[in-house]
Amino acid sequence: MPLTLSAVLTSPASVATAFTLQMGLLKVGVPQAWPKSKKNLNYVREAGVRQFISTYNRVKDLKGDELLWGDEVEYGIFVLDEENKKIRLSLRAKEIMDNLNKNEAIHSYENEGCNWVPEYGGWMIEATPSRPYTGYSSDLLRVERNMRLRRKRLLTELRDGEIAPTVAVFPLLGAMGDDGSVPPTSVGGTVTESDYIGDGIINPHPRFAALSANIRMRRGEKVSIRVPLFHDTNTPEYGESAPCGGCGGESILLWRFGNGELSRERYGDGFVIVGCSSSAKEFNDEGDPVTLQKWLVNVKCEGCLGLFYRSAPGVIVADADWPRNGDVVVGSEIPDVPGWIRLQNGYYLPMASEDGQDITFLEKVSTETHAKNQQRQSLGSETPMFRRASSTQKPPQDLADLKSALENAVSSSLACDEAQMNNVRALSSRTNDEAQMFNVRPAIHMDAMAFGMGCCCLQITFQATDMDESRFLYDQLAVMAPIMMALTASTPVLRGRLADTDCRWGIISECVDDRRPAERG
Repeated sequence: MPLTLSAVLTSPASVATAFTLQMGLLKVGVPQAWPKSKKNLNYVREAGVRQFISTYNRVKDLKGDELLWGDEVEYGIFVLDEENKKIRLSLRAKEIMDNLNKNEAIHSYENEGCNWVPEYGGWMIEATPSRPYTGYSSDLLRVERNMRLRRKRLLTELRDGEIAPTVAVFPLLGAMGDDGSVPPTSVGGTVTESDYIGDGIINPHPRFAALSANIRMRRGEKVSIRVPLFHDTNTPEYGESAPCGGCGGESILLWRFGNGELSRERYGDGFVIVGCSSSAKEFNDEGDPVTLQKWLVNVKCEGCLGLFYRSAPGVIVADADWPRNGDVVVGSEIPDVPGWIRLQNGYYLPMASEDGQDITFLEKVSTETHAKNQQRQSLGSETPMFRRASSTQKPPQDLADLKSALENAVSSSLACDEAQMNNVRALSSRTNDEAQMFNVRPAIHMDAMAFGMGCCCLQITFQATDMDESRFLYDQLAVMAPIMMALTASTPVLRGRLADTDCRWGIISECVDDRRPAERG
């Protein structure tokens, strides 16, 4: 099950409160719809900044806070239909949670207890210990004991045929149409407008539906989650051909989650462009180490405050986080495109104006060659955040024909006749070479927040002794996070299909992506 770690700094007042209030508190309020929220955005921003500064000033000099920590376990409740050999979501989470909390109040005098809070899905419930753990070794013995207590109490509220496993994702979410839950819910609705799940599976707590609708309205469309599809022996989208976009050598494919607008625009929702990691034997295409240089942003013209990012040389991105004069950026000069640098975040910047005015934009301040860097960053291909320079090329026309044929041939139930599948295989084989140029892969498409927020995990939260320890702990957890993600990877099946990824983080990231088209570049 995925493990999430977080570090939290709190004041002494909140330490005292932690023993009197339940952990994981979520109050019921009346969230504003997006059209109404827009009128209050400036106030929310200003008030948020003021509150943050006030809180920071109040706690920044605190020393010697007690070590407090806790865990949160999220459960999914499912119904087994042995007669029809099906498993469905049980939408009784709120009923079960209310009953459990009522019983907890009756037995609140006991030393060990539980707290039950709502989660995004109507089939999900989250449980925490009623009081936090402390820094004493004896509290380590409480962890397993309290987890066992939570499971025992949860099982007492389940009906015959219901189960509550701690799994990261319900593998058939969005693949069963109107027959995916008990009671049944119709696909679609005004909140998500999804083609795969219904609004009825969202927890009735007002926060969750409002959040889903507001993300969709701010974005201007439904979220678009596209995960690379696993290439198995009989995966119909691949036919008999080799996987599209194979990197070759010792390289591995990388999913560029949060950065897929290019592939969606060109190939639709059924495909996604992936990247390649650097091989163990190469630094870049020429076999040379990558030279990263530091550049000072200093646009030498009157009234100029900085530079807009470019998604490719000459293509401006109206990104709110553009570098200002005085900022230092890190990137590499592009040998094939003189006068341009490629930044570590995947964007491009010009070193000077190209309109004949000879205005300098960037000044080199230092140079460093990462020949011994274990990551061996290779231009345009190292991380999911990079954008390939070759992406500006015009894709082959046959790829559009391939997409259309695949979408018509492969239904959600994979009930395709042999003639259609032969057509898919023929098109796949004919266009495979061209598709490899762009690393185009068939994708599992999901269009609602529920696909990410419907994932479960085990979370651990710490309260540090002071601000310095909080920063240190945060930095160490940032290093550990990729290791923990690899050790707890458990999300290989999405919408009933095998994914070519194992972690849920990219799905969560894309399911809450409320950026407008201009903000997405």
